[in-house]
Amino acid sequence: MTLRYSRTLRVCITGLAVALGAASLTACNANSSQKSGDAGGGNTIALLLPESKTTRYEAFDKPLFEKKVAELCSSCKVSYYNADQDEAKQSQQVETAITAGAKAIVLGPVNGDGAGGMVASAKNAKIPVIAYDRFIAGADYYLSFDNEQVGRIQGKSLVDALGGRGNILMLNGAPSDPNAAQFKAGARSVIGQSGIRVIGEYDNPDWSPDKAQQFVTDQLSRNKPSDIQGVYAANDGQAGGVVAALTGAGVSADALPPITGQDAELAAVQRIVAGRQSMTVYKPIAIEANTAAEVAVALATGKDVPTTTASGIQRSTFKDVSSYIFTPIAVTKANVASTVVADKFYTADQICTPEYKDACAKAGIN
Repeated sequence: MTLRYSRTLRVCITGLAVALGAASLTACNANSSQKSGDAGGGNTIALLLPESKTTRYEAFDKPLFEKKVAELCSSCKVSYYNADQDEAKQSQQVETAITAGAKAIVLGPVNGDGAGGMVASAKNAKIPVIAYDRFIAGADYYLSFDNEQVGRIQGKSLVDALGGRGNILMLNGAPSDPNAAQFKAGARSVIGQSGIRVIGEYDNPDWSPDKAQQFVTDQLSRNKPSDIQGVYAANDGQAGGVVAALTGAGVSADALPPITGQDAELAAVQRIVAGRQSMTVYKPIAIEANTAAEVAVALATGKDVPTTTASGIQRSTFKDVSSYIFTPIAVTKANVASTVVADKFYTADQICTPEYKDACAKAGIN
């Protein structure tokens, strides 16, 4: 059964808008960008993302989503908001999107557990909500990667690299991010079965590389670098902070322990090619952003949401929410060329800057 939504359009007016577009949105306190096909289109889709410290959201999710919406619907436009890791700000942005007349809301929550009120407000206005990348109870749809599998991939990488024994640090994601708990659970399920010992653990409140660097620096005041045989970093930004802390403490770049990551950030892929980070988890963001756009356009225009049997997409129900779950991929030096380069996530030229040219040649990236 397909849900269809209709409602009375509500428009945010805070004064006479002399110019079209930006004036009214600014008055609503929303950092918003719009793409539209037909100038008179009234099918607005709100895209709300949680933060900008992780490079993927601004560099990939937003532009990919906007491009796909434009391809699918000439009368649709996208209003974009970024919460900058501020839950109260995101709540206000949701209200702004509702008042401005969004016909579908795609919400990547700052705090999945705390986003229920935002979903309730949207539903009161008869606006469907797609929980994007992070789960929200009560949403109409949920799209994400298999997050526990992400953690298992990371954990297995460390166990394999260390032969199942040794001391590691664990740098997890933000406690407010529901995915972070799933990454940790997946990693722990593998690490806990091995002889690896966690000698220090940190839940990074905003995923920031600088806090990750400070945590590792603090750990190095209590442990010799040689006492740390590996590091579980839940994402690539934190992995960069780990590398900075270790090299800052005198560990040479070619003597760094195995360090995990996630998101396949360009800097991380370069570190992997150079042997400074052991792996990352590549989540082909295009499949997530494109599927979100397809579902959002269908909801905004009163059409059937897509069903799919496409490779890498599992249709299921997750905690009573109809879901699209995508498959994550481990990336190491051995398969950079056949994953992120083959998928055109990055070009060889982007990865193989002069500093990494020799390492790229050895890894067969050209």
